[in-house]
Amino acid sequence: MPAPPAANRPMTPVEWGLLLALAAVWGGSFFFNAVAVRELPVLTVVAARVALAALILLAVLRLRGERMPRGRAAWTAFLGMGLLNNAIPFSLIVWGQQHVASGVASILNAATPLFTVILAHVLTRDERMSGGKLAGVLVGFAGVAALIGADALHAFGTQVAAQLACLAGALSYALAGIHGRRFRAMGIAPMTAAAGQVIASSLVLLPLAAAVDRPWTLAAPSPAAALALVGVAGISTALAYVLYFRILATAGATNLLLVTFLIPVSAILLGTLFLGEALQARHFAGMALIGLELAAIDGRPWRAAARRRRAG
Repeated sequence: MPAPPAANRPMTPVEWGLLLALAAVWGGSFFFNAVAVRELPVLTVVAARVALAALILLAVLRLRGERMPRGRAAWTAFLGMGLLNNAIPFSLIVWGQQHVASGVASILNAATPLFTVILAHVLTRDERMSGGKLAGVLVGFAGVAALIGADALHAFGTQVAAQLACLAGALSYALAGIHGRRFRAMGIAPMTAAAGQVIASSLVLLPLAAAVDRPWTLAAPSPAAALALVGVAGISTALAYVLYFRILATAGATNLLLVTFLIPVSAILLGTLFLGEALQARHFAGMALIGLELAAIDGRPWRAAARRRRAG
């Protein structure tokens, strides 16, 4: 059995390559969503995403010779994870992207560690908030406020509601991170948990999308929208989970947190180059503050600076 990864060791070039690839495919989800939701209803987009990803991940498990568990406890946990990590945040973010740029949605999504630190302090016994994390939380809230802007104080419009929906999606992801801790205690392998959650969310979303959107009555999507659905399911969900658990196994969770810094970069580039999106100065200010928040929560830059001072 390989030794557990060191939490703060330098990553190898291969791990950095995998991390950059993961940031690109996760950032691409905001681009794919923006293309698909121009022609298709929100629930149809999200249901197609998780259903296609479930088929792909089941095929991956079969190739690996792994089987899904059958017990009620496992599937109850999959259902909770599927709701918190797929159905709820995907739906909120895709709805929000009808009204805000994909780059803005990705920056708001980068607030997930902010909510994770707060919720972990309240809901767990072993992840208490330190002084550095508290500073990160305060800076992170300033970044969110800068992103949403002063307009929210004067009028609660659709754009503000869309940004709050994206933030609610980040909150749901944070809850999912805490809920997902139980899979290790249950002895469920990470890839099995990934497949289980998208299967469970598919069982919820497919009938819901059928009842609300009645997709068989909709006009056939254009090739661009159809390819966007395939991309968000196959690349930004199934492939992303494979990369995620590969990095987690070798580089550790702390190194994996770095991906949160990088996702908005790819989302903003794709939105600017292919969707004609333009961000305002307050969006970049908010991204900078959220970046400082992540640095404070992670603590790595401060430890590196302290080592340099000691070495000097």
